[in-house]
Amino acid sequence: MSKVKYYYDKESLSYRKIERKKRTTFKYATLFISAAAFFAFLFVFIASQYVDSPKERELKRELQNIQLQFKLLNKKMEQAEAVLANVADRDNNIYRVYFEANPIPDEQRTVGFGGVNRYKDFEGFDNSKLIIESNKRIDILQKQIVVQSKSLDEITKLAEEKEELLAAIPAIQPISNSDLTRMASGYGMRSDPFTKIRKMHWGMDFTAPRGTPIYASGDGVVKRADSNSSGYGNHIRIDHGYGYTSLYAHLYKYNVRKNQKVKRGDLIGFVGSTGRSQGPHLHYEIYKDGKRINPINFYYGSLTAEEFNKLLENASLENQSLD
Repeated sequence: MSKVKYYYDKESLSYRKIERKKRTTFKYATLFISAAAFFAFLFVFIASQYVDSPKERELKRELQNIQLQFKLLNKKMEQAEAVLANVADRDNNIYRVYFEANPIPDEQRTVGFGGVNRYKDFEGFDNSKLIIESNKRIDILQKQIVVQSKSLDEITKLAEEKEELLAAIPAIQPISNSDLTRMASGYGMRSDPFTKIRKMHWGMDFTAPRGTPIYASGDGVVKRADSNSSGYGNHIRIDHGYGYTSLYAHLYKYNVRKNQKVKRGDLIGFVGSTGRSQGPHLHYEIYKDGKRINPINFYYGSLTAEEFNKLLENASLENQSLD
């Protein structure tokens, strides 16, 4: 029940009941509602600035997760860059040096992308800088991987060629030590057995019984197996490629024919004393780019260090050759 209010009327010297007009009541009601609405709006506005809605909280969690993923991605890229830098260093300073290839310049490995702005679509966002930098690093990494991949393809090809070269170089003694009587004469100035005059002896003479097996000292193709060369008698010439040729002279008989492919260690003929020879032995020469060189430097494939030192000692003696 609403309270009844009175006021004192000085003219009638009595209390009179206060009558509230409907207009005044409406005015107060309107004012109250407006104030309530204003404060409600103010509360909602303030709350919206400091208190997130469920949807906003969900979006913020997604954004934080994306930022975390980008940080992890950049960490992985740092690791990938470190691994790639290590591979590039070994590529330049080990592999390419070993296979005698020019190193790849750093500017070629790390060059960026010029011209059109490749990252325009990533601009204008809150995290544009992070997204653009990450994409740049990925693009540069991809380009470095392509450069390194091509380099490794080149190294693989060079390795295959190097393997062929190592197999082709005449690198073993053409007569087995177990069959060898002695190393009679080496490369250098020697006394001619017929004229007794000192002259250049262009190969090495290996004394062995007639019929002793002779082996190809490297992979190659037989270019000659005949006696049509003055002084050599029955002889074989093998073209090893890469500028190398080996010659085996004074043979008793052949075990190969012209244009036949041979491998290092294949039996190609037998010791004899044909041509200009003082007795059964193998006269062995090596040519590089058409010039005769000392065969003593090409026995790393078949002799121990002790055997090689002994051979080197005998080869250095200035004695009489056998042809």
